[in-house]
Amino acid sequence: MFAADHGIAAKGVSARSPETTRRLVEELLEGGTPLGVLAGETGSGVRVVDVAVDSEDSGEFKIRRGSGSIDVEDALTDDETEQAVRVGMRLADAEVDAGADLLIPAELGVGVTTASSTLVAALTDTEPVAVVGRGSGIDDNAWMRKAAAIRDALRRARPVITEPLALLRTVGGADLAAIAGFLAQAAVRRTPVLLDGLAVCAAALLAEELAPGARSWWMATHRTTEPAHALALEHLDLSPLVDFGIAEGAGTGAAALVPLLSMAATLRRTPV
Repeated sequence: MFAADHGIAAKGVSARSPETTRRLVEELLEGGTPLGVLAGETGSGVRVVDVAVDSEDSGEFKIRRGSGSIDVEDALTDDETEQAVRVGMRLADAEVDAGADLLIPAELGVGVTTASSTLVAALTDTEPVAVVGRGSGIDDNAWMRKAAAIRDALRRARPVITEPLALLRTVGGADLAAIAGFLAQAAVRRTPVLLDGLAVCAAALLAEELAPGARSWWMATHRTTEPAHALALEHLDLSPLVDFGIAEGAGTGAAALVPLLSMAATLRRTPV
């Protein structure tokens, strides 16, 4: 779980206040949040990595406190972008070296769907209004603010669309850059990954640019109600296993499907 805050959250694009991220991280560490509950039920290990939560907490992998507000400024610096990608790569290596044979990256942070939708719009040449979803459950006024934020961020993104790292620097965030590095390195290490939710699939678009062919190691678990998520899956040519009809990403769909995949693997290796 890559946790980070996004400066764009201060523009009222989420139903949650910017300081919510830190509280959700604490809840997850205590076994709360939907992912924490599902992971406990399935016996999946959860590692929470603070890459850019807006708090005084420090850690080995922390890049900065929050990101820039992508409608008017870059999310990261060049150095921070490269550092975040390398953090993701290091974590993929660490998990594989520790014996993990299946990886599930996830995100936790207020404002992440705005940055993710901007990346998807940029990489699929889609108009802003076509990628704006309800995210955390926003009302119509917040939806309009979110559409405007993505519109302005997309204008800033267009000059660097062909440059993956520059695009992450301009309209991404430390979490999205780290997930992109994580996904690319998992493919290098020939380790399968379950993709879950809009943010992870947006990062996957960049990971495929960083490591062409990486998507052959990925499986899409479910489709959320976010329109940008469907666009990202189509662009990656990946079909989700299920469609829950829910907006929740953050690893929940993938965690819910782990038992099903485990049973399928057992049947495949059991003579019948």
